[in-house]
Amino acid sequence: MDASSARPPAAGVTLQRPTVTELRLSSFKSHRNASYALGPLTLFRGASGSGKSSALEAYQTLARLAGGDSLDEALTPVAGGAIACVPQNARPDAQGRRGFRIGCTVEGPAGPVRLDVAVQAEPELRVVGERLTGSGQTLLSTALRDPGLRRVEAAWHTAGSVPVTRAPLPDDRLGTALLPLRVAGKTPGQRMVLDAAEQVVVALRSVFPCDPRPELMRAPAAARDGLLRGACDNVAAVLGRTRNECATRHAALVSAAEAGCRGSVEGLTVQPLDGGFVRAVLARSAGGATPLERLGDGELRYLALCLVLLTGPGVLAVDPAAEVLPARQVLTVLADGFDRCLDARQARELLGLAARMCERGHIRLVGTVREAAGEVAEEVAGASMVDLGT
Repeated sequence: MDASSARPPAAGVTLQRPTVTELRLSSFKSHRNASYALGPLTLFRGASGSGKSSALEAYQTLARLAGGDSLDEALTPVAGGAIACVPQNARPDAQGRRGFRIGCTVEGPAGPVRLDVAVQAEPELRVVGERLTGSGQTLLSTALRDPGLRRVEAAWHTAGSVPVTRAPLPDDRLGTALLPLRVAGKTPGQRMVLDAAEQVVVALRSVFPCDPRPELMRAPAAARDGLLRGACDNVAAVLGRTRNECATRHAALVSAAEAGCRGSVEGLTVQPLDGGFVRAVLARSAGGATPLERLGDGELRYLALCLVLLTGPGVLAVDPAAEVLPARQVLTVLADGFDRCLDARQARELLGLAARMCERGHIRLVGTVREAAGEVAEEVAGASMVDLGT
């Protein structure tokens, strides 16, 4: 990135931040030729086994690849690994090869950019094809030419004296994420490629997969452990940090706790323990304080998700593109089982908070919900519902 691209925008100029607006599951688990539009707040609803969780797994796989993970590392969160991603009835070809295909569209300053990835899961895990398109051009394409070599042949748009540049790339990485290391950016065509690749990588990397685990949240946390992890097991330390750093957001969190927890809630504080640990407590108007470990699973998940929605990348354990200004990035929360363990009142409060935060552009959220919560979500302005049926 050159120095000019790192300057802040002029007063009154609104930056268009890269965002994933479509998820394509051409061939992934139970999904075939599927395309899902993603808005600021998108919820997948459907019966068990309809593919709600697998849609988020595909998104997270793309995000991890964009962050530089190898293909094997990117598939770590997927139960069953690469083989489980292959549609059940997919037949192997004459060489015994089976795989899956996923992709997305990213809107941003470079216009709509499409990324599509074909992965071979058997007999060896490898990327066998990738295509990056934008501005009516194929900006990058890769193909497996020789199965005996651990590489793919890549071609990217140059539009100079040589229209296309060709070079080998590793077959276990996302080529789009490697382009800034390979493309000089000297010609208009090369700069077009770099702009499109950066847009995709920035949008995909700015992701926080979140699934609070109440059984872990009840344990004390190290006071210095101030970046919230996806399981929210260190929530006590993070609550202590946010209470001191931002009074406004902490007050909003207390209000949310009052709305979603049993009994009155006047504050959220932390108590120091031996060994540099802390535990979080709810201050009550009567009856003293209630330690977090005494709360029910639904209350704990509700509080953790409220905390995620009301904070930002500086408080969450995410790995955004450090070379890009924070003002040019928007965090996307992936929340599988967004309403898990919640009663109707908690689900309604949490969905309302999510809608407000997403409307402000503070975050984007892609989650899965049960049928009952889906009916509640339909009443929330700004929520987009993807109904996967039975």
